[in-house]
Amino acid sequence: MTVFCLVETDDGAITDASLRALTLARELAAKGLAADGLAADANGSNGGPVLAAVVFGDPPTADLAAYGIPDVYAVSGIDGYAPQAWARALDELLSPEPAPEMAGHAVVAAGTDRGNEVLAHLGAITGLPMAANCTAAVDNGGALEITRQRWAGLLLEEALLEAPVALLTVATDAVSPVPANELAAVAVHAVAPVLAEGDLAVRAVETSAGTGGASLATARVVIGGGRGVGSAEGFAPLEELAALLGGVVGVSRVVTSEGWRPHTQQVGQTGTKITPDLYLACGISGAIQHIAGCSGAKNIIAINTDPDAPMMTRADYAVVGNLHEVIPALVAALRERAAGPPVFPVG
Repeated sequence: MTVFCLVETDDGAITDASLRALTLARELAAKGLAADGLAADANGSNGGPVLAAVVFGDPPTADLAAYGIPDVYAVSGIDGYAPQAWARALDELLSPEPAPEMAGHAVVAAGTDRGNEVLAHLGAITGLPMAANCTAAVDNGGALEITRQRWAGLLLEEALLEAPVALLTVATDAVSPVPANELAAVAVHAVAPVLAEGDLAVRAVETSAGTGGASLATARVVIGGGRGVGSAEGFAPLEELAALLGGVVGVSRVVTSEGWRPHTQQVGQTGTKITPDLYLACGISGAIQHIAGCSGAKNIIAINTDPDAPMMTRADYAVVGNLHEVIPALVAALRERAAGPPVFPVG
């Protein structure tokens, strides 16, 4: 029995959302061992659950070792992101043929757009149920007791997932990424799945998104802009600030509705859920749908002329002021700091 975890990477590093999924997968494997009365080391000894990562492309073995992953399946032959092909590869790993010991009992993925899409395809291929946005999972004699977010995280549902193989994604803001107590000795297994032409009908070639190749879902700093930015041209200072901080720009739904920025930059319930170290919300009122997308940020700073705006009350730090004055001043201060102290001639 195996707990597989689909691992997403960005610029060769494991994404924050996948680190959270790995943490839950490791806990699930360890609890499965404990329930069977075996040593809770997640290495699969004595016939207990095995913890394995599935990576499409070159696996970041050092990071996987730090999270206690003993087995890594590196899938080749798929250029870019192809959700049905990725699901087909996972289905082959789950198949008991030709190796019965490879029959898996759980597949875990991050609750990102990709994780949810791939596991939905896997569910359609296998006929298995899928539970999205889980915050906890415990093996209960072949069934999984799960807790998952509903209504954009406003409610928590407790349910029993009964299936030969459990498919679940992990809410991107619910589980803290925790490395293992000891480094694992990682064994890498090459996988070349057999694909039909239709499996590659939908495929996205990888491109870097935003400054330094960071994506909205993985960026450590996000500069958010809302209606208060005023226009598409008004985002130029936010872009400059994001570049100085090594981050990316995110927006509220109204910004995409106005056509100022693309939907791919939307933060919120119908956009991307983010978990940065810093989220700077500029001119965003803070509708509940937007709060649902940014609540996983470690620190939130809001800039708004309205001190009673919902985003201001949710923020760790609030600046009451005009963003068109505050942001340029912040950019100037950062540029001055980067330039260093002035050099005076001697003599």
